[in-house]
Amino acid sequence: MASPRPELSLSLQFADASHRAQLPRHKVARWIRAALEAPAEIAVRIVDAEEGRALNRDFRGKDYATNVLTFDYAKEPLVHADLVLCAPVVEREAAEQGKTIEAHYAHLLVHGTLHAQGFDHERARDAKRMEARESAILAALGFADPYED
Repeated sequence: MASPRPELSLSLQFADASHRAQLPRHKVARWIRAALEAPAEIAVRIVDAEEGRALNRDFRGKDYATNVLTFDYAKEPLVHADLVLCAPVVEREAAEQGKTIEAHYAHLLVHGTLHAQGFDHERARDAKRMEARESAILAALGFADPYED
């Protein structure tokens, strides 16, 4: 019997509601839980390009909207984080990569959840480990490997 997934307290916010239909709460929770290794309190906020750009500029010093930003506040005893996804960037990247918006959101939510738990991809060895973990989680969720050409 599979072990139960860690507890998740989820806040789902839509500052940009253009993809609300593709992001029902139960799916978002399922994707995040699949990547969790510990109980968590996570807020997911879907934003427009203006808010995405402002947050990336103010917190990372990069003056453009990016697909996902992870603000991790604690890893123990609970993972406590905010995941901010920029709807127009997600939509553009999904089209460029030939995947559905849903599949791209699932990948980015798994990616952000792993960041919230300390995974990163700054060094090649860490990137390989994180990408392998993402690919395995997404396969278990029924999505194609996002790193396969």
